[in-house]
Amino acid sequence: MGKWQNGKGRLTVEGRDEPVELEIAASYGTRRRGLLGRTGLDGALLITPCSSVHTFRMGFTIDVAYLDKELRVVDVHTLKPGRLPLPRLRARHVLEAEAGAMERWGVRPGVRLAVDA
Repeated sequence: MGKWQNGKGRLTVEGRDEPVELEIAASYGTRRRGLLGRTGLDGALLITPCSSVHTFRMGFTIDVAYLDKELRVVDVHTLKPGRLPLPRLRARHVLEAEAGAMERWGVRPGVRLAVDA
């Protein structure tokens, strides 16, 4: 798991056969930019390290999964643009996707994820 770098990867969800295309945002600049300026996302964006996000100036509603250091899902929320949820204390990484994706992929609290960078 170590330290990730910006780039592409694959996300595997426990209990799901097909991996999800993944973008990794690990540098300060890419973490800060996140999904700003985009109108959608194919797959998911992993922001690491990260324990909170906001959706100010976002162009679409997103699903947000907070992950602990073992990549186990701590919490999942759907956020409309202009929201600032509370940080999750146990979260070390945040996974973002278009609204509805997390449910389709089976991403819910307690599920373990794997990243192949």
